[in-house]
Order: sequence, then C-alpha cells, then structure tokens
Amino acid sequence: MGTDRGPLPAQRPATTIAVVIPSRNDARFLAICLAHLAAQTRPADEIIVVDNASSDDTAAVCDAAGVRRIYWPIRGVGGASAAGFDAASSGILARLDADSRPAPDWLARVEAAFGEPAGIALVTGPGEFYGGSRLVHWLGQVLYLGGYLHVVGAMLGHPPVFGSNFAMTADVWARIGPDVARDEPRIHDDLDVSYLVRPDMAVRYDPELRMPVSARPFASWSALGLRLSKAWTTLAHEFRREAPWRRHHARTRWARAHRP
Repeated sequence: MGTDRGPLPAQRPATTIAVVIPSRNDARFLAICLAHLAAQTRPADEIIVVDNASSDDTAAVCDAAGVRRIYWPIRGVGGASAAGFDAASSGILARLDADSRPAPDWLARVEAAFGEPAGIALVTGPGEFYGGSRLVHWLGQVLYLGGYLHVVGAMLGHPPVFGSNFAMTADVWARIGPDVARDEPRIHDDLDVSYLVRPDMAVRYDPELRMPVSARPFASWSALGLRLSKAWTTLAHEFRREAPWRRHHARTRWARAHRP
C-alpha cells in the first residue's frame, strides 16, 4: 500500500525524524501502528509513544516493539502530544495516532516534503478511514475532514494539519510549543497547532500523503457530535488568545512583504 504514488528522490536529505504517538488504552491499535512503522522504507530515528495514563497493555506493546515510552498523567491528547514533541531530539517531528496505519513509504515522503521546495515548515495529508460502513467513511472524509480542510483552512489562510498525519520541523515546535494547550482534554491538538502557525511558517498539504485511520470516531452521531463540540471549544480558546481577523491580517501582510 502506498508504493504506487510515483518515484521518490534517489537521495534523501541528511536529517533525522522522530515519530510521536500519543496513546490512551489503545494497545491493540498501537501494536498494528508500530508494526507499520517497523516496515518503513525510511526508518524512523526515534519512535516515542506517550502513554496517556493507560490501564491496558500499552507498556508491554512498547517493550515488545522496542520503542521509547514516556508517561503523561493528565488526560488529553494535546498534553500527551506536546510531551512527546518535547522529548524528541530529531530535526523533524512527525505525528501519528495509535490507530494510524502508515504506508511503507510514509516517512520517506515526509522527509522528501521538507526538501522540495525549500522552506516548508509543516506538512500534512488526508485521512482514509477503515472500519465501519461506507456512510461512515463518507461522513468522516467528506464532511468532517473535508470541512476541516476547506472551512478552517480558509479561516487560517493556510492548510490546517491533520493530527493523525502531519510533521513539522523542530524549529517550529520550539516556537509554538510553549503556547499549546496541555491540560485541557476538550482541545483538538491539531487545530491548536494549526492556529499557532506564524506567518513565516509555510504549510504544505500533500494529497498523496494519505493515512489510513480508524473510522470509530464516526461510528455514532453522538461520537461525531463530541468531536464537533471539541472543535467549537478549540476555536473559542484560540479566538480568545488571538482574534482571527488579526491573525489572518498578519499573515496576509507578511506574504505581501515577502512576495518575490
């Protein structure tokens, strides 16, 4: 899967990549995700699983896979992800969820994205849902992710990152990391990161950087409603910190000042 998307560069940039995976009671999915990472054509230099106070076999799964596990006691994916990024020592910080199933060339494509063109600060791609019905897949891909990309992207002035499938440079994290929400479980961490992107940070959306993820968040209307509710909570949090029109104006002004 994922090997029919065109040739990759013959030589890769001399850099390092850490993959951060926050996980709470997702040992079964996590084991599959780690198996997919072990099969990468471009291996990760670091794999960091952030155990978000799990009570299942997460620790045993990490031991069996030989990956680093750190513990984050406060429930919430935002704080868990941030703890993983803080702990990483690589130049590129990639992010997956426990139910992500990266294709064998995922990390090779992530690495290539930061080399061509120069100046990319973050890269992200779409999700492809597995499990559930065709209706559930359509709701997830067209309404939820499609709306997120186009509606939120228009508001931001750049593509938002998808939490199950994105990467950024360590320099980006050094700048935005101190401001991310770490102790509020109702915050979507990927939207939080997207809103903190500064005008000089170029975000690339690569439609070929696809990521299979579980459709379980859309298995019921209540589950979908919860995710939408968290989106509103996140936007309210961001708007209090920085008005959207001020943010968009700053990005537009910077782009005009640096236009070739």
